[in-house]
Amino acid sequence: MLGTGWIDHYNTTAYASGWQCIPLRSVGGRLDHIIALDGQDYAPTVVLERSPQFQRVLAGFECDLQSVRLMSLAPGARILPHRDPGTGFEDGLARLHVPILTRPGVVFTIDGEDVHFSQGDTWYLNANCEHAVANDSDENRVHLMLDCVPNAWLEALFARAGYVAPPAPHYGDPNINDANVDDVIASLRAGGGAGALLLAERLGALAGSARSAPP
Repeated sequence: MLGTGWIDHYNTTAYASGWQCIPLRSVGGRLDHIIALDGQDYAPTVVLERSPQFQRVLAGFECDLQSVRLMSLAPGARILPHRDPGTGFEDGLARLHVPILTRPGVVFTIDGEDVHFSQGDTWYLNANCEHAVANDSDENRVHLMLDCVPNAWLEALFARAGYVAPPAPHYGDPNINDANVDDVIASLRAGGGAGALLLAERLGALAGSARSAPP
């Protein structure tokens, strides 16, 4: 049993039952806030403040941390194919998974390739890519998921692991391209939400980098 405090994931169109979260770092340290990419005022929740073990784990990541969540996927549950634009290393955010409870029957499918995130390792997921998850085991899968802001320490860690960044610009959504990115940015800014404004800033930075790059 996983205990109490779990919140159903807000993106109900992206999964078939049994996807839940507990925030360890959230906007304002709120226990009811599980949305990532929603502003910059991230703070520890009371769950993290009461857990020295998780504090020690997070202290090992020598970079700024935004959203940090425990993510549970129930036996037989599915996270459906989807993308999370703006969540790649090249966007200024590295989404890392630390499996806490898992079994071989838990499989990610990332751009058509099946991958098991093994326990004892830390995994980077470029969530700009289409990805899905199936828990075909008989136990809950629990991951610690961290949104990290790349810095020199993280860049060196990725370089040692052989990471090669995708070509820029990489907008994370096949429907966004150089021809329409300005309209997308304007629409996001018009919406006014914190998450939309943050994504607009990232798309603007990508577009600016692409335009200033030598031919």
